Amino acid sequence: MIPARVPRVLRMGPARLTAGLDQTRRLDLPAHRTLHGSPKPRDLDQLISMANEVDMRGRGGAAFPFARKLRAVADAVGSSGECVVLINGAEGEPASSKDAMLLTRNPHLVLDGAVLAAEALGAREVVLATAGGEVAEASVNAAVDERRAANVAGGAESRIPIRVVGIKERFISGEGGALVNAVNGEIGIPPGRKRRAAISGVDGLPTLLSNTETYAQLALLAELGPERYAEVGTPKEPGTILLTVSGGAANGAVIEAPTGTYLADVLALTEAEIGDGVLIGGYHGAWLSAEVAQTAVISREGMKLAGATLGAGIIVPLGESTCSLGEAARVTSYLAGESAGQCGPCRLGLPDLAWAMNSLVEGSGSVDAVRRCVRGVERRGACFHPDGTAKFVLSALDAFESEIALHLEHGSCGRPVRGVLPMPEPENDYVEYRLEVDWSRCAGHGLCAHLLPEFVELDDYGFPSFRTVPGWMAKEARRTVEMCPALALRMVQTTGDGHGGPAPKPSGSPLRLVKDGVLNKKAEKSGPPRLTRVGGVTPRSAFGGSAG
Repeated sequence: MIPARVPRVLRMGPARLTAGLDQTRRLDLPAHRTLHGSPKPRDLDQLISMANEVDMRGRGGAAFPFARKLRAVADAVGSSGECVVLINGAEGEPASSKDAMLLTRNPHLVLDGAVLAAEALGAREVVLATAGGEVAEASVNAAVDERRAANVAGGAESRIPIRVVGIKERFISGEGGALVNAVNGEIGIPPGRKRRAAISGVDGLPTLLSNTETYAQLALLAELGPERYAEVGTPKEPGTILLTVSGGAANGAVIEAPTGTYLADVLALTEAEIGDGVLIGGYHGAWLSAEVAQTAVISREGMKLAGATLGAGIIVPLGESTCSLGEAARVTSYLAGESAGQCGPCRLGLPDLAWAMNSLVEGSGSVDAVRRCVRGVERRGACFHPDGTAKFVLSALDAFESEIALHLEHGSCGRPVRGVLPMPEPENDYVEYRLEVDWSRCAGHGLCAHLLPEFVELDDYGFPSFRTVPGWMAKEARRTVEMCPALALRMVQTTGDGHGGPAPKPSGSPLRLVKDGVLNKKAEKSGPPRLTRVGGVTPRSAFGGSAG
């Protein structure tokens, strides 16, 4: 159990997305209307024109032009007559907190933008999908209730029906196809074949799918107009952007900053130690060296020049006290555990890649072995997850070259893995498994060694001995148990002390808002187990710098 957190906010420049949050922890509907007023409906051509004028892009990572999305959905509606507006609030990326901040503290700004788009398209409804059982879901449900109450009292807050859908949170849950599947009541994994939500999304209807911040930006654009909106930021990328800074930052937070701000200034505001590098764009992103970070600019163009992509605005400095290679291996193991498991590169290739990275940490592997594993997954997956993971690993190999040399020569760099990079686990949650055998049943078939060769060895008589199985290999270990011909195996979860019981099924507990609108609760995190020990060191897990 962990305490629910209200993401902390800092600013550089004018307050737009975060206006009013220095006065209250959550803006209810009256407070929101006082700050932003009631949005005036726009027709489709007006919205498209405004979005084109400021070159408004999606803020979920892909930076797709928003005006083109609007037009694509409108064109698709011509044949079907109905469409849906879908808000992607599924923030599966552990290093990001901006969506949670907006949905928890400023939900009406997001809903205003979505309703504007829905009215312009003549949409059937607005659907907001976010992690089920989390405080953001409770906050948005409260916001929808506030709008319904205002409508009953004579207002016009419910012109378009709004539906909130809680989905299971995973790293891949925010991928567009996975989100649509989850909203449609299917398994929330990316479809094997790419399909455009603009053509067929929620209930098979044309769907305008964009990120939480994108809709909030649309509401601001309609409120301010293109000219005032572009008064801050760069000429090519006007406006402000939300950044999540965590990791080695002593003052981590969600930061609103104008585009064109220097990365070094953001790091200084959060009292961040750069250490061996700064991760930009999250766990499908890339590492910048300390030298490059000093001159890099916060914008799509600026990050491209620095050798990274801005993505969803994730910034994670490493700090000085942790093993950078061990941190990268730890994230690779987590990403392997987050696989949808629907294609070979994910189901088999990513665990191999994680194993190769962890062997490198222990000094027993090689860079060539890691690169071979990368080649086995690149451009071969059913979704982008293998490619994103490969990008992260290759960037780490380049950024931590001197660190790798120390591990290969001495078996360690001398620094522990402190768990600086944010992970979903509660602090000190340490999950691994062991296989146990009923010797009265075991007939020495040897199938277990064939299915799980990294962790099962056969003795001279063909009987198995077992190594501890890390959490990210739990799926493969369960398959080995299930396929034992003699039914002689079972899997037991341990806590690092040699004791444990049968591996439990993940569970979660619901959240509720307290009367002041803030988030005074605890939550059980659910999901597949992850590796939390690298190279024999049990790190202190960290959630990152989003303070409560």
